Parts: sequence; structure tokens; C-alpha cells
Amino acid sequence: MDIQAITEFFKWCTILNGILLVFSFVVIARMGDSIYSIHSRWFPMSRDRFFSMLYVMIGIYKMLVFVFNLAPWVALVIIA
Repeated sequence: MDIQAITEFFKWCTILNGILLVFSFVVIARMGDSIYSIHSRWFPMSRDRFFSMLYVMIGIYKMLVFVFNLAPWVALVIIA
């Protein structure tokens, strides 16, 4: 595997994970109440706690995308 193939791999990983991040934000913004009503049947919790947990999970996912997809891609673009 050459550096160009690895660069393309990280580029597409970043793009796909970015799309997934935006999609999850849009779904939660548009359908947050229905998602809460479904999950509150399985896991009883307050609405504030549910949305704060979603916010934290999306934040962790965003940081993981930055660290494991975006940063390696930028580093490979710089050294290429």
C-alpha cells in the first residue's frame, strides 16, 4: 500500500464519518422528541438527562473522527 492509497482511505473515512455526524445531528434536531419517547420506554430517564447524554455521545464521536480520521488525513496530505 502506498501513501496515496492511505491518504485516499483517510479522506473517505473523514467524509463518510462527517456525513454520519451531520445526519445524526439532523435526526436528533428534527425527531428528538420521538427518539426520546422510544428510548424512555426502555430506559427510564428524564428528558434533560437523555438529551445531555446524546450531546455527549455526539461530542465524543466528533472528537474520535477528528483524532482518528481527520488528523491522519491532514498529516498525510502535508507530507505527500
